[in-house]
Amino acid sequence: MDNSLPPADELVLVDRELAQLEARRTHLLARRAWLVQVLYRPARAATPRWPVTPAAPVADSTPRSAQNVLLTLGGTLLTIAAVAFTLVSWGSMGIGGRAAVLCAVTGAALAAPVALLRRGLASTAESVAVLGLVLMVLDAYALHRVALPDADGLGYAAVVSAVLAGAWAAYGSALSRLRVPLPAAVVAAQLPLPLGVLAAGGGPTAFAWAALVTAAADGAAVLWARPLPVRVTAGVGAAVLGGWALLTGGWLSLSSPWSGAPLLLAGAAVCLYAAWRTPGWAVAASVVAGLAVVAAVGGPLRSVLPGDWAVPGYVLCGLVLASVWRAGAGARLPRGVRAGLAGAGASVTALGLLWALPPVVAGALGPPARTTEVWSGEHAGPALASYPATAALVLAVGAAALASVARLWARCGVLVLVWALLTALPVSPGLPYAATLALQLLTTTATLWIAVRPAPLTRGLPRPEAAPDARTATAGAAGSAAPSATGLTDRPVTDPASGSVPPPPSAPPRVPGTGFGAPWSGWSGWTPPKPRPQAPPAEPGTVLGWVAYAGGLLSAVGAVALALDVRETTFVALGVVLGLLAGVAALGAGARRTVSACGAVLAAAGLVLAGAEAAGLEDHWTALALLLVPAATAAVGATARPVALPVEITGATVGLCAVGLAGSRPAFLALVLALGGVIAAATAVRPERRRFASWAAAGLFLLAAWVRLGAWGVTTPEAYTLPVTVPALVVGFLRRRRDPAASSWTAYGPGLAVTLLPSLGAAWTDPEWVRPLVLGAAALVVTLLGARFRLQALLLLGGTVLALDGLHELAPYVVQVVGALPRWLPPALAGLLLLAVGATYEQRLRDARRLRERLARMR
Repeated sequence: MDNSLPPADELVLVDRELAQLEARRTHLLARRAWLVQVLYRPARAATPRWPVTPAAPVADSTPRSAQNVLLTLGGTLLTIAAVAFTLVSWGSMGIGGRAAVLCAVTGAALAAPVALLRRGLASTAESVAVLGLVLMVLDAYALHRVALPDADGLGYAAVVSAVLAGAWAAYGSALSRLRVPLPAAVVAAQLPLPLGVLAAGGGPTAFAWAALVTAAADGAAVLWARPLPVRVTAGVGAAVLGGWALLTGGWLSLSSPWSGAPLLLAGAAVCLYAAWRTPGWAVAASVVAGLAVVAAVGGPLRSVLPGDWAVPGYVLCGLVLASVWRAGAGARLPRGVRAGLAGAGASVTALGLLWALPPVVAGALGPPARTTEVWSGEHAGPALASYPATAALVLAVGAAALASVARLWARCGVLVLVWALLTALPVSPGLPYAATLALQLLTTTATLWIAVRPAPLTRGLPRPEAAPDARTATAGAAGSAAPSATGLTDRPVTDPASGSVPPPPSAPPRVPGTGFGAPWSGWSGWTPPKPRPQAPPAEPGTVLGWVAYAGGLLSAVGAVALALDVRETTFVALGVVLGLLAGVAALGAGARRTVSACGAVLAAAGLVLAGAEAAGLEDHWTALALLLVPAATAAVGATARPVALPVEITGATVGLCAVGLAGSRPAFLALVLALGGVIAAATAVRPERRRFASWAAAGLFLLAAWVRLGAWGVTTPEAYTLPVTVPALVVGFLRRRRDPAASSWTAYGPGLAVTLLPSLGAAWTDPEWVRPLVLGAAALVVTLLGARFRLQALLLLGGTVLALDGLHELAPYVVQVVGALPRWLPPALAGLLLLAVGATYEQRLRDARRLRERLARMR
């Protein structure tokens, strides 16, 4: 062992490691013995030898919970009795009796918790205190019915709720061990101001102000009160009343902006103060405050600006609010407050951008969804041509705002918004046809250029962090994944003797310069796990390139669709798109290069079709001209290796379109198929395309021959099948010559079946004798060749066709002979045949097995 330790130190480490291994071995042996005892214990041992004390039944509920239920039910019954007494039995007593009963019962209910708390009966005191609070409400109701019947109900309720809130707060503060009075006081405190405003005849604005003031008081209780129930109750009240006030302010900002703005600003101030003092709710409160500020400022702006400028006004307010993220950092605003305000501003801006989206959709999808004829000279206007021109301004402002953010998502947003702006300009504010087409082509050019060269847009962006080095990751995984010297203590093992988990063996200290200690990867047999390969982070240029490329393709499709209105512009647009896509295919890389190459092929096919249409060619002549595209792709594929296969597949697809165009003229269809075969044969010269292209060429030539024969009116099946059989048999012969072990069914079966089976079908329906005779002779030759060279396919196919052909020829004579014989003779012959077969059954079975074995030995 080669290390820098002195022998004495090394001996100490080795002894320590051996001791740990021995302790581990002893523990595992004990564990194994216990497991074996458990697994292979006899069935009778399952019954314990000592009496088992039955476990005590588990109680359904604890004494404390039962006590709470009883107290709650008792308090509820007393409350119901008090309500019934107040509402029903009140009129049967005099004024003195009424006052005496109410005062006595209420006073007793409020005083009893004091004595109960001294005796430690907190739950009983809580129930009685709740009863006292309910009795105070009933006292107020009774007082209104008897002493103050003419008082206004809302005003009286406002005063009573304020008095009850103060009384309950004092009562709860005096008896701090009671949990209900203080939250009840908070609930009662929600009513005085709103009810007072309603009693005074205030409108929605006054009611919203009262709700906002109450919500502010609730917020103060949340910030400064200590008991948790009080803070929770106040928080719920603040959310409900504050939300109502802000919703009312938002409605007023639409109907009466100048009266709603102060309410919204006051609500925003309350929310901001709450966000400043409560970091946990800072983001949510700041978002609400930001939305309130935008509504407060945007409402008056909307009232003084023209109708088309309302949304830009709100977007401007949102952008100003979003700028707080940067400006607030210098002012030392809390991060949560800055995030909430910026999020509110960004949300408003996003809504404005959604408002500006319809003209973008109309500009992008309008030209492809055309309703006019091609080259008609009529330009179908977009469906949203009357959309306000300020939509383009919103898109421009959004792009300018995102351009100031040095983040990848912001740069992608800039690209998308700029593309949307250029796409929406023909609709909002609207441009003439020539300017629209020029703008579409300019957008296509710019976006495709950015897709190829996105470097200028990546300046100032942070670089993605590189993936950790494999060796560093391995060392880190080794240091964190080695729990012991043997790597066997992944989970604790219970000691069968004591039932406890033994402590893990202590690891030896790591000595610099040696293999001892964690990660113990030098000599203890533990191998660190291999780190999982991590995908490298996407480069900013790649992401930006794909965003720009997607926009470029959409603009290219729109430009071509728009150019179809006029003949001259069609050629210009297709030529420009062809040049741009070819440039991206030459300068780009990866999938964008492949897609661009295929798009260039389609653009070239469009140019050919446009040229044929301009020349007035018929469909079959257009099909011949369209074959120039697959011929060109075959030539390009020989040099442009990275995109050769996709380009050739696209060219083959264009060739299929040419076949469809020539389908109405069989003679031209045969010519198109033959020329396609020539192109495929030329492609088969290349070694990497030889296997597929050669078969494609053969198939196209065969189809061309069949179409030509059909055009000539040839109905003889052999004229169609023999051109397939002869090459197939030649290929099969060469295959068997190169690989003698190849099956005859693979080599010769398809070629023979293509001719023999259709010819057999034709022979059975042919009244003449020439076809059956020639077919029988050919089948006999095939059968003899199969028997001579021991080829199973030839023997079976030839023999089967020969037998069926002979049966067809002998069938009329057999029918005549059977008709001339007596009726009893066929059954007698059948019986004799069965007797002969039965007598020689075993011999026939041996002959059948022998025949089967001989056939199986054939290839």
